Amino acid sequence: MAAVAPRHVLVVLVVAQFTGTSLWFAINAVLPELSAQFGWPEDAAGLLSASLQGGFIVGTLCFALTMLSDRFDPRHVFLIACMAGAVCTLVAWQMVRHYEWLVVWRFLTGVCLAGIYPVGMKIAAQWFPGGLGRALGWLVGALVVGSASAHGLRAVMGALPWDTLMLAVAALAALGGLLIRSLPTPPPPLTASQPTRFAWSAFSVMWTNPTVRSSVLGYFGHMWELYTFWVLLPFILMTRVEGVAVLWWSFFVMASGAVGCVVGGAVANRWGSARVAGAQLSTSGLCCLLAPVALTAGNAFFFAWLIVWGITVAGDSPQFSTLTARHTPAHLVGSVLTMTNSIGFALSIVSIVLFTQAMPHYTMGTLLPWLALGPVLGVWALKHTMQRRS
Repeated sequence: MAAVAPRHVLVVLVVAQFTGTSLWFAINAVLPELSAQFGWPEDAAGLLSASLQGGFIVGTLCFALTMLSDRFDPRHVFLIACMAGAVCTLVAWQMVRHYEWLVVWRFLTGVCLAGIYPVGMKIAAQWFPGGLGRALGWLVGALVVGSASAHGLRAVMGALPWDTLMLAVAALAALGGLLIRSLPTPPPPLTASQPTRFAWSAFSVMWTNPTVRSSVLGYFGHMWELYTFWVLLPFILMTRVEGVAVLWWSFFVMASGAVGCVVGGAVANRWGSARVAGAQLSTSGLCCLLAPVALTAGNAFFFAWLIVWGITVAGDSPQFSTLTARHTPAHLVGSVLTMTNSIGFALSIVSIVLFTQAMPHYTMGTLLPWLALGPVLGVWALKHTMQRRS
């Protein structure tokens, strides 16, 4: 029988995921000020984001190939990754005036995040095998709010210097690691023995199991859209607002994704994770296509469009992970989730670079509809799984 999770486990997981992933957009929130102060290039946002995503890809590959989160206590892996991410942020704060070094340290921060986000999902899968859709809804919702937190902190702190934000984010990451370490030992997998070495056959479930294959492909379509939308969001908002209002709206739109995650998780047991993911992916894809209309519409339509997009662009993510985790052998869940993350974030780098490089040459109304390519392909991959109410 599965172990019953103590009541505080999910709360601690959610808070730790929030604080640990606050590292994600720490630089983006202060980028306009840093660019103006140090004369950085126009494509700095895209390059720094792509650097962090690249580090995350390298990190997830290393974690997946070594099977660290499946071979060792994932609490220890999470703690070490959080502490290392905090150190990387502190060093980046010290060297922030040197753009090339900042790119390097953001890359290393991405490597550390590979031991936070997917490992947190691994811990949730161990504690909540029966209600995983709900648990991951809260967990990924925390990641979304954590990613948005840099914008919110910056807006709250107002006139305080940018380095205060970086120090606060480093402290939050360290706190997240300590919180996870305070949890009891997760229950072991119910089936099979722990892997002792890497084997490519361990990942064959990603293409041999139809449900896992469709959820993985759907996740890839989701990743084409998600992070590029988040990177472009401040620039979209600058067409309507300026100053601290850009920070507040960036925070609200990004953080609204937590609503999609939590509500989606709450209804997933009734509707099925595939249907919830498919509905949200379809809605966010429609938001991409509506961009030319929304960008020229009145403020009410414009901001409602962004909030709906923010809710649905992230809300499908936990259900993709739920589908993958449920249909993957229990002793391989951590490694398969990590490998899926790695490939998905590689796609996000391609998308971020393409769109940020094209941004100076095309209008937002021309660019944003092309983000719908990911949702269209993702919904197509999910169509058979949605019919089975998985």
